[in-house]
Amino acid sequence: MKLYLESMDNFSSVGKDAVVFFTTKETVLGCKELSVLSAYKQLIESKVFNCKEGEIYSIRMSLGGQEKLSFIIFAGISENPQPQKIREIMGKTAKLLEKEKTVSAAVLFPDSFSKKEVMKAGEGLLLGSYSFDVYRSEKAEKSCKDITLYSNSGASMDTPLILSEAICQARDLVNLTTWDLHPADLAKKAKKAGEKYGVEVEVFKPEEIEAFGMKAFMAVGGGSDNLPRLIVLRYRGNPNSNKILGFIGKGLCYDSGGYSMKPSAGMATMKTDMAGGAAVIAAICAAAQKKLKVNITAVVAACENMVSGHSYRPGDVIGSMSGKTIEVDNTDAEGRLTLADAITYAIQKENVSNIIDIATLTGAAVVALGGEITAAVCDNEKLWEKAESAAVKACEKIWRMPCDMDMDKLLDSKIADMKNSGGRPGGCITAGLFLKRFTEGLPWLHLDIAGPSYTEKGNDLCTFGGTGCGVATLFYLAKAFEE
Repeated sequence: MKLYLESMDNFSSVGKDAVVFFTTKETVLGCKELSVLSAYKQLIESKVFNCKEGEIYSIRMSLGGQEKLSFIIFAGISENPQPQKIREIMGKTAKLLEKEKTVSAAVLFPDSFSKKEVMKAGEGLLLGSYSFDVYRSEKAEKSCKDITLYSNSGASMDTPLILSEAICQARDLVNLTTWDLHPADLAKKAKKAGEKYGVEVEVFKPEEIEAFGMKAFMAVGGGSDNLPRLIVLRYRGNPNSNKILGFIGKGLCYDSGGYSMKPSAGMATMKTDMAGGAAVIAAICAAAQKKLKVNITAVVAACENMVSGHSYRPGDVIGSMSGKTIEVDNTDAEGRLTLADAITYAIQKENVSNIIDIATLTGAAVVALGGEITAAVCDNEKLWEKAESAAVKACEKIWRMPCDMDMDKLLDSKIADMKNSGGRPGGCITAGLFLKRFTEGLPWLHLDIAGPSYTEKGNDLCTFGGTGCGVATLFYLAKAFEE
């Protein structure tokens, strides 16, 4: 789908199959400018629309002549709509346009809509039109080819286009099955993306990973025939600065739970356990495409947590790149082990100045906050302020959990420097505190996207599967570090 932006003064329905209006319960917004067409005027005056916020209402038309309009859509909003609500209703509108086999459409924005609101509407249309049919024998061709947005807000579609593309890039990676996304495959896709967007990508194989001393990472990936890869992406948008933002993404291409095996129902979606890795790959590509004046290194420790004679076991004591030793309390608490070594690598080899890790890390985050909210743990107030603001701009829900160091003692071990699990109480927090032990005092933010990274039932912006959660927040967070 292509989006075009035009001034309201240039509005014409010629060649359009559908026209979209925004409406409250009382009136069609912007109707003063649109009453030039008698058909619209009659509908507006008849008040056949009665949309609540978040609802859409379509009416068949029979306009002939040059217009050949098939139907109009009323999109219900409140009098003071939030950007997220506009984004969602435009996602719903995109689905309706596709369902109705619309080829071309117009969306008319009233003058009350700000630049930000129009941009979020464009983003919603692009995200709502996403589909994933890689595994279908018959591919459904998209009918809706172009949508023209009419607005006098001065908005630009540059950022919405870049962000939507990045979010869909992450969705595609998450939706691929493990057959098509072994660690080496993820590395190849990261390289291809890097070539496209001007991001340097370096991939390290098992012997090189072992040479780094990444024993925790290799312990997790050692049970699979599909060997680990360390994927490092570098974008240098500000060569005059020595500050480097570190994005660390969990890259478990499949997680069986290891010897602490998951029940079969819990394994069905474990191909998605690399959603954090997908998010950092997509976010750094978006930053490069937008040419943000910031330096970023993204690190993904990609592997599979499988069961074999080479697998690590509960009760083992393993090393790490930092030199710290870890008692394995639970082999299904594997993501934090790979992230710990990835964080150490980012600090010691890439000289990052801030650490932001993102991971489908704990079921405890879902229990605490449900399936739509990202749980955050942060030890730096300035970094948290940037993250919170970034999430608002991204229209992503985020909630800060306590960084309570009294809970850190739950990770203490009798035989090693620490355990990899603090038990069930406060599991989301102790998982984050485990990672904090490897940050060497740098400002650190942990994002647990176990809930919002995937949707079974779908929503207005995503039919099913990977949502691309975290990509937009990381993008706006990077933007906040521009110098």
